[in-house]
Amino acid sequence: MASASLQFFAFILALFGVFGDIAATLLPNWKVNADVGSNIITAITQMQGLWMDCTWYSTGMFSCTLKYSILSLPVYIQAARTTMVLSCILSAFGICITTVGMKCTKLGGDTDSKNHACFAGGVCFILAGIFGLVPTCWYTREIISNFLDQTIPESSKHEPGAAVYTGFISAGFLLIAGVIFCSSCFKRQQGAWIYPPKQHHFPSTEQESNAGYNLKDYV
Repeated sequence: MASASLQFFAFILALFGVFGDIAATLLPNWKVNADVGSNIITAITQMQGLWMDCTWYSTGMFSCTLKYSILSLPVYIQAARTTMVLSCILSAFGICITTVGMKCTKLGGDTDSKNHACFAGGVCFILAGIFGLVPTCWYTREIISNFLDQTIPESSKHEPGAAVYTGFISAGFLLIAGVIFCSSCFKRQQGAWIYPPKQHHFPSTEQESNAGYNLKDYV
């Protein structure tokens, strides 16, 4: 019962990780640059994401421009696009597989099959967490290095946006969920190896003595 509740807790974490991963991939505020003029009416916020660049004005207007050209983008943005999409796909596969392998569901067949499915789903979550953690770290490193560069003007410097933090938290949720799923399956298999099922063996000497006693009765 404890392992079933632990798997359910890991499944909830994985769901939050999947939704956060998808949101971080689609959000346009991976890096933010606030440009405040002399009047509050002229204040604008420029946001850059993996797929589009957006500008928000203090008057309430909001405009976005899609990044159509892939080859013109920096390498870290291209890598972030690829790895974040892979993270979303792997986490979705992990949700489907662990739904079959969890102990609280009636899918997946016998205990061994559910155990293997649960382990496979945990591996998918771990890989999804790694694929989500790498681009967020790389993207944050580029933002910090450009911010500390003295040759870059202040108007061109940015700060990490909400999408980066969402990506970090989602990757952590997926990693924790994957470790919980894999460790629960491993502990179950290890317990079966250490404590094998008991088998009742009858000593042959006792059977032979009983057989000899019966023969003497009939003589």
